[in-house]
Amino acid sequence: MGRHFGDLAKVRHIITYSLSPFEQRAFPNYFSKGIPNVWRRFSTSFFKVAPPMILMYLTYSWGNSVHQQSKRKNPADFENDE
Repeated sequence: MGRHFGDLAKVRHIITYSLSPFEQRAFPNYFSKGIPNVWRRFSTSFFKVAPPMILMYLTYSWGNSVHQQSKRKNPADFENDE
């Protein structure tokens, strides 16, 4: 039982490197690079994603309104009823 879980098998010609969790920084460059990167990625993909979604929303709302209008009865058909 001298082997740890990560050392169960020997693999030849593969070199692995590891860094202790105590030596890592949890959020390096979060505000200086992370937020501008999120903004850049959002702004580049927004104009690719938003127009089809807006078009689909308008089509869906138009289809619902046409469906609601087709379900209503025509009042002119019932003018002479008593």
